[in-house]
Amino acid sequence: MEIRTIQPFLQYFGNVRERTMRVARCIPADTLDWTYAPGKFTLGDLLRHLAVAERFMWAENLQGHTSRYTTHGKELADGLENVIAFMERLHAESLEIFAKLSDEDLQRKCKTPDGADITKWKWLRLMVEHEIHHRGQIYLYLSMLGVPTPPLYGLTSEQVRARSSAE
Repeated sequence: MEIRTIQPFLQYFGNVRERTMRVARCIPADTLDWTYAPGKFTLGDLLRHLAVAERFMWAENLQGHTSRYTTHGKELADGLENVIAFMERLHAESLEIFAKLSDEDLQRKCKTPDGADITKWKWLRLMVEHEIHHRGQIYLYLSMLGVPTPPLYGLTSEQVRARSSAE
């Protein structure tokens, strides 16, 4: 899917972010620092990582700047309410930057953190894939903790199977 103009992309990305935030808000406050193994992302790390990667890597690279992502640690925001507010603030900043991209800008190249040249619309598409990947991790972490989560698109797989024809 080529992104030819920014507004439809922003609407699409807004829907992706809404689904991410819906599951993020399911995280019990006392599990924010939980991880399945030492040295792996905690739930809080995952949320902060999404925020700083979007704002300080993707948005910066799209503007022709180098990445400013240096941490996703608790020093950025601690406590579930603060982490959610942090995500929302950085997302709003990113959207302001993305909204300025013209159709011509989307066809230009930018550099990724490893120095590769990539067309800006492709870099935006990778940002969405990145978010979806980490949202899946959040769902898995919460499942491991026995925390109920909302279905991604309205129905659970069990509900779809129950409503499907056995033919």
